[in-house]
Amino acid sequence: MKIHHLNCGTMCPIGRRLIHGEGSLFATGKLVCHCWLIETDHDGLILVDTGYGTHDVQRPVERMGAILKPLLLPKLDMAETALRQVEALGFAASDVRHVIPTHLDMDHAGGLTDFPKAEVHTYKPEYDAAMARRTFPEKQRYRPIQWAHGPNWQIHDLSGERWQGFDAVRTLEKNDRVLFIPLVGHTRGHCGVAVQTDAGWQLHAGDAYFHHEELDPTPKVPWLLHTFQASFAFDDSARRQNQARLRELKASHPEIRVNCAHSVVEWDRSVG
Repeated sequence: MKIHHLNCGTMCPIGRRLIHGEGSLFATGKLVCHCWLIETDHDGLILVDTGYGTHDVQRPVERMGAILKPLLLPKLDMAETALRQVEALGFAASDVRHVIPTHLDMDHAGGLTDFPKAEVHTYKPEYDAAMARRTFPEKQRYRPIQWAHGPNWQIHDLSGERWQGFDAVRTLEKNDRVLFIPLVGHTRGHCGVAVQTDAGWQLHAGDAYFHHEELDPTPKVPWLLHTFQASFAFDDSARRQNQARLRELKASHPEIRVNCAHSVVEWDRSVG
């Protein structure tokens, strides 16, 4: 299997020093929506996270809401959408047979509309949270308009498998090389996605962390990212516990490549 690394949404919030740890306090920072497009031998294309979709670019306030858009300041470039990048690689939208969002926040699920024929795999607690939207933060982060087209949902429970000490869920019935790794905390059903490529295992950790130095032995994170993660987490204690487990994984298995969804440093490493 082969992974194409896609940035499906550049965000430029104010406060560079508080986001990157350097630069002006009033300059814009840069966050990406780091998605994977996986070429498989038998399951077509798999998209891990979608970033912002074409409809988000066309109708941003309607699709994202009036609160988060001015905070995140997304670039909203049609060429950055997963659909346009899939087409630029020579594929069609229908070639994407599976979409696996790490969670259903608007910047991870906005492109679902662009792949209406794909099976959308999600961890049951995440699906339930997105459909119920029980709290005020969940009413902001989950945007029902992004799945109003009626996706072909594939809802997964824990199945008793293990991967590197983590619980794991096989997302594709006959493919044990693509796994959900529950990393609850940022949302009720947040997951990572582990993929075994020809070069070894890689793990997309979604929003389990935001800054590339958070998995270092002595973790560091700029103030604004730390505050955002702590305040926006459904269960911050669980989020921090899962960060510690990811830190242990990185230390004990340096051969496993790990990336989160928004670090521009990790993005540059992946495509450099």
